[in-house]
Amino acid sequence: MADTKVYRASTTAPVNIAVVKYWGKRDPKLNLPTNSSLSVTLSQADLRTLTTASCSAAYPAPEGDSLLLNGEPSDVSGARTQACFRELRARRAALEAADPSLPKLSTMPLRLVSENNFPTAAGLASSAAGFAAFVRAIANLYELPASPSELSLIARQGSGSACRSLFGGYVAWRMGSAPDGSDSRADQVAPASHWPEMRALILVASAAKKGVSSTSGMQQTVATSGLFRERITTVVPENMDKMEKAIAARDFAAFAEVTMRDSNSFHATCADTYPPIFYMNDVSRAAIRAVEAVNAAAGRTVAAYTFDAGPNAVIYYLEQDTAAVVGTFYHLLGGLDGWKADSLKGAQSAVALDEAVAGLLQNGVSRIIMTGVGEGPIKTDEYLVAEDGTPAKR
Repeated sequence: MADTKVYRASTTAPVNIAVVKYWGKRDPKLNLPTNSSLSVTLSQADLRTLTTASCSAAYPAPEGDSLLLNGEPSDVSGARTQACFRELRARRAALEAADPSLPKLSTMPLRLVSENNFPTAAGLASSAAGFAAFVRAIANLYELPASPSELSLIARQGSGSACRSLFGGYVAWRMGSAPDGSDSRADQVAPASHWPEMRALILVASAAKKGVSSTSGMQQTVATSGLFRERITTVVPENMDKMEKAIAARDFAAFAEVTMRDSNSFHATCADTYPPIFYMNDVSRAAIRAVEAVNAAAGRTVAAYTFDAGPNAVIYYLEQDTAAVVGTFYHLLGGLDGWKADSLKGAQSAVALDEAVAGLLQNGVSRIIMTGVGEGPIKTDEYLVAEDGTPAKR
């Protein structure tokens, strides 16, 4: 009798925000980077992708594999997505060849359904969480024995920074040197429990899709920026070393300086690209001035800004400095969604900000996200595909 069972597995995966940035590919096809990078995995209570992977011999073969993202069909024909499917299927096929009693899941069409609880493609590392969840969910469905580091080799081919979202805590993506990319993988520098006090305040300056995608932007930089060569040969290797030491020592002042300097360096190479790329805007620059004012008022470094390929400010701080850091932004932006009441207790009176800076933030920030360091992908029994293979009603 034909096997018509619908096999399912679900996982959540986190967003990560780099403190030493990945920018530039040395091999676009294999998604190999020109430099190593390091990130903080953020709590899935606040930012996460939920993905259900399913397969069945009953799924019509002509329809092939499919992905439903936030309720809309998403193209899976791209080379990156196909590379992930191919690698995962090959690993499952090897298991089936070794044990003929296993159901032949590798031969069945895949249906994936995925949902983000944050805006997609808005500078919030949606592709990282998305591809990490995609790979982890299929790996769970296929019951692959692969470690997170092994799976990071596959996720990297979908979205470079996705390899870092396969771990929680503080995560490095080692650029590697092998031409085939076999050593370009992620590893955990420290678990979240090593430095659990790390917090992040995200000022969403725009939830619109960015004008220049990361993929095209970084290749323009590689081809045209003079500053870029200095960044990948000197700046990033030094920042990686300093950042790993700062995390090991839980030294926030050192962590903050590297975070801010590396963000500045990254955006300088974008501005040095020809024609120039500007991901930050006036609201972003106002956030920088506000962080500088908070640190000056504290008499020490209590906050650190960083910006990915978009205008949203991610401000890192330690839990014990919540009052000083959050108080200033709550005073300005208290009417926006996203504030957590338990984090506002004892918030100090705000640091006085320049009138122009305050005005830009009040007019340009649309939403707040309060979060902190968190764990890697989590297997769940929450399914987005019903037992009959149709999208689950929610």
